[in-house]
Amino acid sequence: MANIKKLTVLIVLAGVVAAGGCQKPRTKAHREVIAPTSTELRKTELIQLQAKRYGEPDVHYELGKIYQGEGLWDKAITEFRVAKGYNPVHWDAAAAIVKSHLLAGKQDLSLLSAENYINEASYSASSSLLLGKAFQKEFMEEEALECYKQALRIAPDSAGLNKHVGFYYLSKKDYVRAEQYLRRSFEISPSAEVSGALGRLGIAVQIPRKQADKTSGKKLDKMLANSEKKAKKK
Repeated sequence: MANIKKLTVLIVLAGVVAAGGCQKPRTKAHREVIAPTSTELRKTELIQLQAKRYGEPDVHYELGKIYQGEGLWDKAITEFRVAKGYNPVHWDAAAAIVKSHLLAGKQDLSLLSAENYINEASYSASSSLLLGKAFQKEFMEEEALECYKQALRIAPDSAGLNKHVGFYYLSKKDYVRAEQYLRRSFEISPSAEVSGALGRLGIAVQIPRKQADKTSGKKLDKMLANSEKKAKKK
């Protein structure tokens, strides 16, 4: 009888050991799955920043982008509107509002918002250009192109603007329009970058002997040059 009890105890102990042995230790990958993601951590940081510095446009914009990525359209739009409210020329926020309406299935509201913001930016070529770039970031090509056309109507003699539009069409493989705007840019202010782009299109260009005095685009060209310098430093 004693032997039977001992045997029973041994069997139970063996079962416990076996069960414990079947439990795999937590792997690093498993720990990473249950740990907060970098996005969640950043969202927490931004919410805390809001409590300290409510009304900081970029904080609201970044938080809105996180909500947009999570499919929380109403929350995203609220943050983008706050960003735009505190910084009326926060064109990234404006374009993000338009895209969020579209993603939420509100196409009519998206179109109306796009029209309003494009009209709002029509007071200057630089604002129209920046809004166009913002739409491009949201992969809204039609709206971006409308902004670029608007900017060209305001500052047709901007070498930098014509170059930007030329490269835009080049990225879309629309070589006919790309040539048109790159040629125009080169005529206004010859540059090696534009010359090289035209050369790759099989077009040889020469520096004009005499250039017309073009003034409508000088201010915008200066802004574009400064923007390109900042981008290269980053």
